[in-house]
Amino acid sequence: MCQMSVMVDKEGQEELVMESVTQLEVVEDGIKVSTFFEEPKLVSGVAVKTIDFLAGKLILQATEKV
Repeated sequence: MCQMSVMVDKEGQEELVMESVTQLEVVEDGIKVSTFFEEPKLVSGVAVKTIDFLAGKLILQATEKV
């Protein structure tokens, strides 16, 4: 099973959003990430920057000042 850690890059600083993410969905208000046992989390003002499948890491780039 492939689970990812999702990070947000804010001006060069990576902040953890959620670990063990099983689903990512682009929605009108941003990007929604989900795990098996937690409520989904909506991250707004971001875009996908990189996905490293081998490391299990997805980095979102802040597109707005948060």
